[in-house]
Amino acid sequence: MFPGGQVDPTDMAGRGSEIEGSRRAAVREAKEEAGLDLDEGGLVTLSFWLPPPQAPRRFATWFFLAPVQGSGGVEVDRVEIKDHRWLTAEAAMAARNDHEIELAPPTFTTLWWLARHGDVAAAMGAAAAKEPEQFHTHIVASSERDLIASVWQGDAGYEDGDLDRPGPRRRLMMDPSGWRVEIDV
Repeated sequence: MFPGGQVDPTDMAGRGSEIEGSRRAAVREAKEEAGLDLDEGGLVTLSFWLPPPQAPRRFATWFFLAPVQGSGGVEVDRVEIKDHRWLTAEAAMAARNDHEIELAPPTFTTLWWLARHGDVAAAMGAAAAKEPEQFHTHIVASSERDLIASVWQGDAGYEDGDLDRPGPRRRLMMDPSGWRVEIDV
């Protein structure tokens, strides 16, 4: 899991937009949850996520990238953090698929994106060179109802939920045998 949390009123003080308040909250939460000092001005906006309308709790989430300076020592407080370990994106996705850790669909998909970039500088450069991706999620079951997918706008099945519809793919298949991202690049 990445550090995260809600935007507090103090995060919005003197900030005109939701994204600026979210940036401040990201820096604060990284410090509170992981003991990491991040430079607010150095954050690169990666993506925006919105859960499906039927979700019991709906909250908008911004994902940012930032380099970690120093040793990156994380303090486990047993309240917000039960345990920690540094993993590569590939190792975290494999651990999720081996049922060693749990990941939310936005985290898994972000790890997939990060794995496609060789290092921090490449990922930050790629994110800075484009508009942040928007993920407004629809949850869809396959026609056999044995697979669930998070489907995002731009996917051939986004509007009608037809996962077999030919066309572009922009989805996370949550297959019990292993999650896989299908995004046409």
